[in-house]
Parts: sequence; structure tokens; C-alpha cells
Amino acid sequence: MPVPEAAVFERLRGFAAVQDGQEHASRTINEVFTGRALGEVPVGTATDVTAAFARARAAQPEWGARSARERAEVFERYRALIVDNREYLMDVIQAETGKARWAAQEEVMGLIFAARYFARVTPQLLSPHKVAGAFPILNRAAVRSQPKGVVGVIAPWNYPMLLSIGDSIPALLAGNAVVVKPDSQTPYSSLAHVELLWQAGLPKDLLQVVPGPGGVVGTAIVQACDYMMFTGSSATGRTLAEQCGRRLIGFSAELGGKNPMIVTRGANLDKAAKAAVRACFSNAGQLCISIERLYVERAVADAFTEKFVKVVKAAKLGVAYDYSADIGSLISEAQLETVTKHVADATSKGAKVLAGGNARPDIGPLFFEPTVLSEVTDEMECGRDETFGPLVSIYPVADVEEAITRANDTAYGLNASVWAGSKAEGERIAERLHAGTVCVDEGYAPAWGSTGAPMGGMGISGVGRRHGPDGLLKFTEPQTVVVTRFLNLDAPWGIPQDKWQPLLMAITRGMRFLPGR
Repeated sequence: MPVPEAAVFERLRGFAAVQDGQEHASRTINEVFTGRALGEVPVGTATDVTAAFARARAAQPEWGARSARERAEVFERYRALIVDNREYLMDVIQAETGKARWAAQEEVMGLIFAARYFARVTPQLLSPHKVAGAFPILNRAAVRSQPKGVVGVIAPWNYPMLLSIGDSIPALLAGNAVVVKPDSQTPYSSLAHVELLWQAGLPKDLLQVVPGPGGVVGTAIVQACDYMMFTGSSATGRTLAEQCGRRLIGFSAELGGKNPMIVTRGANLDKAAKAAVRACFSNAGQLCISIERLYVERAVADAFTEKFVKVVKAAKLGVAYDYSADIGSLISEAQLETVTKHVADATSKGAKVLAGGNARPDIGPLFFEPTVLSEVTDEMECGRDETFGPLVSIYPVADVEEAITRANDTAYGLNASVWAGSKAEGERIAERLHAGTVCVDEGYAPAWGSTGAPMGGMGISGVGRRHGPDGLLKFTEPQTVVVTRFLNLDAPWGIPQDKWQPLLMAITRGMRFLPGR
């Protein structure tokens, strides 16, 4: 399947939220597999961000005034458009990121799941709900949800559709407008969905995508938005959290991970070894919830390692717009340098390469073999730091207790995987892991795809959650409305304060016998 034609990328360029009639620098976006130019995208400025927010703020009140069900209907149509355009969307993802097609399909599936879930639950989640008033009969209380206003989304390059538009879906359904800064390497993945959302009936100014550098466009978004959603490194997350804190606006972030997998002596080693390849090397390991540490009970460590290494060595690296390749490319020279550096550092300090370990320029400029290391220690860069590439370390452990202790011995806490002799044993282990999500008998995808459940990190792996009710309600402001009937708290006519106040206290004391009090 060939890369999309240049005309496709030229059309998508037109959806960038930059001001017409002004001169803009352009950035060339290259096909990662080959380095060939796909097209050029204008580089946004702080002025473009200001104008984008002005358009978004003007459009938001009418959208926020629509019923939740009307907004949901737009996203039901959008979901159908994703399904109809799935092959085209995967082409765009692969061209910009270099990932294998099955990993590109994960993004498309994730967007379908998100659009379906949030469109279905939004009307119920945003419906006013009654709560107990201060005084029964006298007070009628209800909680309503109001949109924040304009949400800022700063998205990464590794899953550029899912982590830009996927976070915009609940924000828009909650009644907000959204301004997105896609990563400078992958703007087309976000722009493709602006087109589809317009086709689905989303008002045109409600979603603005401003390409450009983080120090300019990202900073301007943080200074203007009413809520910030960020996916990226823990270091950048800290900086953005400080900036949001100074403005007293809400902030949510999914950050880095150094995710563990535990394999016990009772596990099905063949299944675990095969699934571990996907868990470790999806998108060439450039996934914050992928596995980088494998803890295997010593009784089965040799057998598991042999099976795992065999499957890793059989995995096919390739340039293909179809499903013939198992593992794709890294995205940039910077990522290639990081992986190369981590492998060189580890081997120079005594680690052994069990599989891979080499760049593969014969396949493409940014390919690196899926790599398995043993005898890795904390003194090595890959021991505790996130590599974010096709590199995993395997550690034999004495028993499950050691596996749990070592899995939790990290500042991160994003995702984990457990393979045990039974589902019940796997769940018992999972409950003791310091991670926002844990997959039993899988790597990461079922946890991500369970959109009704919260997704996010503990420790330095994140703040807040995406997915689940929290994934929508974080983009709203709860408002309590209390209606007082019959009498207010002033003393009724003819009753002096010295009689009224003790009566109020007696009523308050008696309320302890009421249900729910």
C-alpha cells in the first residue's frame, strides 16, 4: 500500500489554525520510513494562538448551550466517519510516525472506543443530579456541570491521533472548545481529524489545531486556556504543572513510565513470551505504557528467556503500509541516539545482549532492532531511566515477593503486566503493584481499551485520569444549586432569636436519625 499522495497532505495543511494573509515559516514533514518529504506545514506563532482562542471562545457558548445529547449525536457521526476512513487514517499515522500498521490500527481503534464511550455516557454524566439539602423539605439541592471554557491540549508524537483528538473528544462533549498543539513532527495526524469532525457537524471554530514549537505555541496555550491536558515526559509535565498552578487552572497529564511485567512459575510461558513482544515493542517501544522491565521467577527464567528471545529474533522489521511488518521505525534521530546510547552504556558496564542491539540503516534511516538485555543494574542508564525505544531488560527473581518489590521500586507508576498460574493469582499480584493500570495475561492494550475505567499514572507518571467518568467530568466545573422553600434561616415572624436558634440546633441534632445523615 503506497504512502498517501502529496495532495492529501496539502489539503490537510489547510486545516491548520494560522492567520490568513500573514507570512509564516514552514516546517517540512518527512515520511519516517524513507526521509522523503510529505509536505509542509505552517509554523504557528503566539499571535496565531491568541487568534485561535478568540475564535474558540466566540464559538463555545452556543456549543455549550446545546444539550449533551445533541453534542453526542455529532460524535456518533464522527465515530462512523473514523470507521469509514480507517485505512486512510492509518496511512497518515504510518507516514508520520513510522510505526507498524497494526500499531497504527491501535490508534484508530482507540479513537473509535473513545468516541463511542463518551457519546453514550455524556448525557447521563452531565445530567443534573439531586443531593440532600441542608434541611429536608426546606432545601432542594442539585449539582450541575458547566464546561470549563476553552481546553488546551498539548499532544506527543508517538500516538499523535489518539493523544490529541482522543483527549479532545470528552472535552468537546463536555461543552468546551479546544485548542490543540500537535507535536511538530506529527501535525497531519491531528489535522486529518479536524476535517472529519467538521464533516460530522462540529462547529468549525470549536476545534483549533495550531502547529508550532512548544516554547512558543505550547507556552501561549498554557497562558490562555481554562484547563490543560498534556501527554509527554515527566520533566515537561512538572514545568507545565507549575505554570498552570500559577494561573490556578486545572491540569491533567499522562507522563513517563518504566513499566514492569511479572512472570511467575505457573504462567503459560509460550503465551507470555509471544504477548511480551507486543507489550515491549509496540511502536518500536515508543509508548509510555509499554514494558521495559521483565521480572521472571528464577525457576522458569531460563525457559521463558529462551522462548522470548526466540520470538523477538523472529519479529520482522519493515517498511510496509500493510500488516507484513511486526515492528516499525523509530521516529527521529534523537530517539535513535537515545536507544543507541542506552545499549552502549549498558554493555560497557557488563550487560549482555540476548537479542538485537544494532541500528538497521539497511531497512530505513531510523530502524533499530528489538533488543533484550540481561544483567542490567541500576548504575546503567536503562536500569532506572525510561528508554522509550525497543529496549527491554530481563531480571530473574527468587519469588513473587521479590518481583513485586522490584516492580514497585521506581518513581514511576503508569502500567504493569502480570502473567501467573491463574487469573486469581494474577489479580492478587496486581492489587499490590504501584501502577495506575495493570493487565493480567496481557501487556497494555486491554487496559487502554477499557474506556469506562480511568487511565493514568501514580508517582511521577501522571496527574488525573483520562477515560471513565473522570475523563469527562475533569473538563467541567460542578455547580451546586440550592433552592430554599417555605422558610429561610431568618427567625420566623414572632419568634425571637433566643428561641429560634435553639430550635434550629434541635432540628439539626434530630436530623442524625434521617437516612443518609
